Amino acid sequence: MPRTPSFYGDWRQYVPVSQRRRNSVRAQLALRRSGREVAPVRIPGRRITTTFWGDAWCRNLESYSDYANRLPRGRTYVRNGSVFDLRVEAGSIRSLVSGSEIYETRIGVAPLAKTRWKGLQSRCAGQLDSVVDLLQGSLSRAVMEIVTEKGKGLFPSPKEISLTCSCPDWALLCKHLAATLYGVGWRLDREPELLFTLRGVDPVELVAAAAAAGAPGRRRSPRHRSLASDEDLSSVFGIDLDDGAAPRRPARSRPAGKKGTAKKTKTRTKKRTKTAKRRAGRQSSRAAR
Repeated sequence: MPRTPSFYGDWRQYVPVSQRRRNSVRAQLALRRSGREVAPVRIPGRRITTTFWGDAWCRNLESYSDYANRLPRGRTYVRNGSVFDLRVEAGSIRSLVSGSEIYETRIGVAPLAKTRWKGLQSRCAGQLDSVVDLLQGSLSRAVMEIVTEKGKGLFPSPKEISLTCSCPDWALLCKHLAATLYGVGWRLDREPELLFTLRGVDPVELVAAAAAAGAPGRRRSPRHRSLASDEDLSSVFGIDLDDGAAPRRPARSRPAGKKGTAKKTKTRTKKRTKTAKRRAGRQSSRAAR
């Protein structure tokens, strides 16, 4: 079997994809037996990402020449299921990747600078309507260009990223790290709010500031609001915002005119009934005579 050189001068045996998959399955089972939940990356087809945030994350990575020559092997690894545990947290990405062995990666991401975050808020002024639209990528072209702008938007540049992998590859960005970075794009397809978590910012702040700085008198369509409804936020973030109290419908007030008319009708009916009874009594007295 072909062997690949390592940084330390030894030669590691090439592990075919089928064996890597079996190794990752065994490692997942072992982790679950120990009580640890795993979050694998499972890509059903050729495309790694399919939504606005996932695509934008991957395009940002590919735009840096520092990463260009190592990313293709990472794409192969992430497609064949080698990334079997991926964690995205504030300022940190961690993963377990099945290669010649099971490798641990850690990617540090600097929080978004406050001045840059404030700049994004002011540049999006009057152009963002709801948190749901933001996270679903339903943005105008102008806003898309702002939030994805290289070096100025939400995505980190290489100087804001630190890379560590337990593999012996001497390269700054090994294939295991590249696979992990692509795995983040896949995860953003499903949980776009993780990008804001990773950079240490709140998407609600962006929308609220943009709405507050919008032009006065700006008309909004009924489905767009500065903040999303509780129901919409619950579906996006996966949290329950219901306070347990059923909404009460306001009682319908009956027009005064109709109410008065009903009373008059009732009074007339009573008078007619009394008149009919008196006439019937008179007729009976006459018949008796």
